[in-house]
Amino acid sequence: MASPVARLLATTAALSLLPFGSPAQAAPDDPETSLAGSAATCYGGAVRSYFETGSWGGEAGSYRTTTRCRDINVRNASDFDTKACVVFVDRTNSCNYWTYLPARSGFRTVATNVRDGVDFRVRFANPRYEHEPLVAYHAF
Repeated sequence: MASPVARLLATTAALSLLPFGSPAQAAPDDPETSLAGSAATCYGGAVRSYFETGSWGGEAGSYRTTTRCRDINVRNASDFDTKACVVFVDRTNSCNYWTYLPARSGFRTVATNVRDGVDFRVRFANPRYEHEPLVAYHAF
């Protein structure tokens, strides 16, 4: 059992620290600067695409980039993995690069720092389209 003097010293020490410290608090999220706020705004305008079975994949679009997102993002909502790339239709018919999208993925960036007002398509490739449809969402 602690002596009354020891308890008094511990209480006094604890009380002397109160003016100097308080529990940390998180700052409120600012939708203009918060990464989560930006992502929610960007993904809120996502467009759905659907590809029937029996083909190699296909292209979704044409779309035009907006101020809503700085990047072009794709989410694979299918039960199998796939690859996606962006084709900037005013410049080329070739892909920028292929991005792997696992089955039931979250949004993945398939093109970064794209200017507003750029026309593009999203191209998909996967041999499993022969057996199952592909469902994807695009945020741009």
